[in-house]
Amino acid sequence: MPPSFHPRLVNDPFDDPGLFIPFLFEKRAVLFDLGDLHTLSSKDILKLSHIFVTHTHMDHFIGFDHVLRLLLGRDKTLSIYGPEGFFKNVEGKLAGYTWNLVKQYTNRFVLVVSEVHPDHVVTRRYPCRTGFKRERPTVAAPFKGKLLNESSLSVSAVILDHKIRCLGLSLEERFRININKSRAESLGLPMGKWLSDFKKALYEEQSPGLIFEVPLLTDEKKKASFRLGDLAKEIAMIRAGQKITYITDTAFSEDNIRKIIPFAQDSDHLFIEAGFLHKHRDIAENKFHLTAKQAGIIARKAGAKALTIFHFSPRYTGKAHELKQEAEEAFRS
Repeated sequence: MPPSFHPRLVNDPFDDPGLFIPFLFEKRAVLFDLGDLHTLSSKDILKLSHIFVTHTHMDHFIGFDHVLRLLLGRDKTLSIYGPEGFFKNVEGKLAGYTWNLVKQYTNRFVLVVSEVHPDHVVTRRYPCRTGFKRERPTVAAPFKGKLLNESSLSVSAVILDHKIRCLGLSLEERFRININKSRAESLGLPMGKWLSDFKKALYEEQSPGLIFEVPLLTDEKKKASFRLGDLAKEIAMIRAGQKITYITDTAFSEDNIRKIIPFAQDSDHLFIEAGFLHKHRDIAENKFHLTAKQAGIIARKAGAKALTIFHFSPRYTGKAHELKQEAEEAFRS
């Protein structure tokens, strides 16, 4: 059964951090961090529904303008999240341009920006057609760990210390549903849009007795009726979901580790920064970053199934293998 998500680093480990996570069989993706995005195609960027920014140091946020430029004049709502102080950074970016012509656009592009505080999340809307003037009212909601909570998946955050507040991020799939295509076709059922509604009903745990109507393969104007539970037994293959965790720009402090390990627990894939070799841990500590050994230790203690390190200091150019070896040894020990 293929995984639902195929995460990949946006750039080389020495370049700007970022994790692109496309959704299998959907024209949708989410992005963790917003550094240089020129390696992503326009097609990939247009799939983005949500962007989660760990913090607004330049190498994690400079891609904002690139996304904004591509989405201008499009009929799209983009949700973007960041830590405390994020509104000031986004509004500063938007204020850097002149928007006198956008009211002529026929499409409705809207930025929905959320700022994450320790106990609440504040959300504001910025419509393109008004020159990105903030709509009223601002909405506040309690923060209990989840930033996005859909029927099939959630994105959680934890607030870490990078000498400023920095978000750790984790995408978790509730469970994975794959469709047995040959079995569906043997029942006279086509692949198509109805499958999204079918999966949604399963994720929402609707009643197994719910009558579900499906168009026929031979004539889509005609429909067959199934009980949801019976149809699931016939064509759905259900497995445990994926968990993908992303940790970057954080110190190896007792408080951070106490937060990270349970947050990343049992991740199928942990993407974690490893800026320095452990012999240079004094530099890492001064810069509030992790060493490769520390990244490996965190991954092992969290029980991660796979580990990818990134955000290497340029001092190791040509020596990436040393960082990878150190992390792997600590992970497997």
